[in-house]
Amino acid sequence: MTFSATILTLYPEMFPGPLGASMAGRALREGRWALDAVNIRDFATDKHRSVDDTPAGGGAGMVMRADVLARAIDAVADTRPLIAMSPRGRPLVQERVRVLAAGPGAIILCGRFEGMDERLFEARPIELVSIGDYVLSGGEMAALTLLDACVRLLPGVMGAASSGDDESFEMGLLEYPHYTRPVEWEGRTIPEVLRSGDHARIAAWRKAMAEDETRLRRPDLWERHVGARVQSPSGARHGQKD
Repeated sequence: MTFSATILTLYPEMFPGPLGASMAGRALREGRWALDAVNIRDFATDKHRSVDDTPAGGGAGMVMRADVLARAIDAVADTRPLIAMSPRGRPLVQERVRVLAAGPGAIILCGRFEGMDERLFEARPIELVSIGDYVLSGGEMAALTLLDACVRLLPGVMGAASSGDDESFEMGLLEYPHYTRPVEWEGRTIPEVLRSGDHARIAAWRKAMAEDETRLRRPDLWERHVGARVQSPSGARHGQKD
């Protein structure tokens, strides 16, 4: 099964963009995943190929039309999950990325202007996904981010199968610090434990550093990690009843 992404966008020329380079680009050329960018304007019905209109109730900006977007979605819909990139969506996390990467791919809808007619989300099974608490000019950059996160997890894309095992968020923690040669640089040396050759000590140091980094930099992640560690085998928290 090849991971296949279909992007619904007003700017198909933005794809593959950076996904055409480095590991993702090589994997795309090797056929490890597929990408198709579809122009939403192709589904407009008037001579001006209009995809938006003024917001109901007044206000600034324009809103993408539900009828045009629905035609675009229906033309490509299949068993793949349908995702719309939106700051209103659920935050993208590594766990969701892993699930998507293990599946057949995704259909990704990229909004523009003030947003999309809310009736579209009532009429179609669309998952709203956010890549952060900020606003972009459109969903395309967010879609590129989502796809990059997925593609790098596909079999054969990273050089070694274990390359992603210790990365940030894979174990619920931020990643530990990394070092490489030279041993000394501007008076700073690589920690002695990493030069010891003692793999048990190195593993313990990396675990401790990952925990310290998470606790200091991302207390929200640390709280979730600590909470997960006190789960009972049945999945219920100690001291709680079903």
